[in-house]
Formats: sequence, structure tokens, C-alpha cells
Amino acid sequence: MRIWLNGKEMDLEHSLTVAELVDHLGLHPAGVAVAVNDLVIFRQNWSTTVIREGDRVEVVRAMQGGSDEDALVIAGHTFHSRLFVGTGKYRTPEEMKEALVRSGTEMVTVAIRYMDLSGGDGGDILRHLDLSRYRLLPNTAGAYTADQAVKMAFLAREALGTNWIKLEVIGDPQTLLPDLQGTLEAARRLVKEGFVVLPYTTSDLITALRLEDAGCAAVMPLAAPIGTGQGLVDWAGIRRVIERVKVPVIVDAGLGCPTDACRAMELGADAVLINTAIARAQDPPRMAEAMKWAVIAGRQGFLAGRMPIYEQANPSSPTEGVPVAPIRRAGEVE
Repeated sequence: MRIWLNGKEMDLEHSLTVAELVDHLGLHPAGVAVAVNDLVIFRQNWSTTVIREGDRVEVVRAMQGGSDEDALVIAGHTFHSRLFVGTGKYRTPEEMKEALVRSGTEMVTVAIRYMDLSGGDGGDILRHLDLSRYRLLPNTAGAYTADQAVKMAFLAREALGTNWIKLEVIGDPQTLLPDLQGTLEAARRLVKEGFVVLPYTTSDLITALRLEDAGCAAVMPLAAPIGTGQGLVDWAGIRRVIERVKVPVIVDAGLGCPTDACRAMELGADAVLINTAIARAQDPPRMAEAMKWAVIAGRQGFLAGRMPIYEQANPSSPTEGVPVAPIRRAGEVE
């Protein structure tokens, strides 16, 4: 069933009530208003108003005035969520879909692989993704040379109709650390071909600066080796990258828990990309939501500016005017 949601086409598997649509969109009902075919639906009628084929649905919500002032902009595209999420390693497609919704993400990564032509859907990830909701970021994961990565990027652009690419050129099959020279070579070639390139790299500042000079739309230093969950191993190196490059910095790979995501954002990272820490959690949808709030908290903490660190204790209460004499009750003698 196809409807129009806020001016864009959206496919639904079956008819939904307004209440069910709001839940499907992952929205908290507070502060949300809905109109169907220009008629405002009162909240008490949400559960009985059914959305039908071809309906024009408008969903609005109250938000802080000027909230776009802190939106993340990459290559002219605005993101309100600073959490990007991978689609691999989930136990079931249903688990993945719920995790993506609860994460609040607007960008998801997908891998490019040969189709299984022996039957079935060939692992078609697009059947499980709401493309009206997410921007796809195909990656070149598995490429070990610049030539291989460039070929995969062209295939991704043809298959998915996007010129956005997460560039990965792996240098070592055991650690999955990037080949920095190969990454830089592929980045230069892809930028010339009109790609929006987001390269997976290390915390090496010189490489990050060269990738920026090559025209990359962002740089994506790893926190730790892919899939390890070790957290911010070289936080000082990542902070140097954040302080020096002018394009957005997205911390990618190795984050293991919400604390890691929060800390990366507190350093000043523009976003984080997380896959394994969510997909391999005992409860991926719940972990996805935890990561969402960790990213928000970390960003707010960075914008607020942390307090200075002191060598000595610094009392919060006034040190003057403290009573020094012992307490005596009426009638007591000294």
C-alpha cells in the first residue's frame, strides 16, 4: 500500500491506524500532530482512524526553534541524527529493522556483494529498509586494493542510484586496519568521478589532512579495530584529527557500548558509525536506543563545555561563615 507522507511516497505492507503509523515511525506521541488528506486528526481518534491507499499524511512535531543550527551537514545534506548504523550481523531482518527505528538514525551502511543466483532473494537488504526514511551509504568493505574499491564504488552507484560511498581499502586481513596509501589513491580517483567519499581511516592526522585535501566529504577514523568493541583506544589521536580537519569527523569501528559513543561525541566528533556493538548486543533494539541517547548526551556535553580540571579539591559550598563553636543546648554549662 502506498501513501504520501510529508510529501514523499511511502510503501506500507498493510493499512495502519494513525496511532500505528506514529509507532511505526518510531515517534513518541507527545508533541506530535497528524493530518490525513488535510484533515487534522484529534488524538482521541488516532486509534480508530485508518490510513488508506493514496492518502496524504502530514506528521509534524514541536521542536526547539532554530534546531537546525546544530544539524550535521555532509555534502549539502542535513542530518538531525548523529548516529549512523550498519546493517550487518543481526540475527534476523526483523531485529535489524526494529534496531534501526529505535536508533533514530537517518543513514545506514550496506555492503556490496555478488548476488546468490541459486535462488531466494540473494540477500537483498533493500527489501528490509524503508528508503523514505534512510539515506543509504554503501561501503567497499572487503576491498584490498584501490582498484577493487573503485570498482565496487561504481557498482554501488549503478545498483543503488547514489554517489555516496564509504570507502574502505583494507591493508591487513587479521586486524582489518586500512591501507592508508591505497585509501588515499582511491579517494582521489572517486572524488574526480563525482562521488561523495567518506573514507575509513586511522587516527593518523597526516592521512586525515590529505584525505580532506583530496576532497573527501568527511573522514572516519577508527576507534579500535573493526568489531572488537574495545572503545576509544587512541582518543588523543582522534581528538587531534577533530581539532585540525575542517570536514566532519565520524568515529567509526570498535565502539562497544554507549559510554564509548558518548565519549567520542564529548571529544567533538560530528557523528559515530556503529554496527557490531548494536547487532551483537543481547538486545539489539534496546542497545540501539541506548546508543541514540548516548550520542545526544555526548553532543550536548561537548557543546556545553566541560568544567576545568583542577589539581586540588575545589569546594562547592562557601568556605566562609562556617560555625566553629560546638553546639550547646539551653541550660548546659561549659
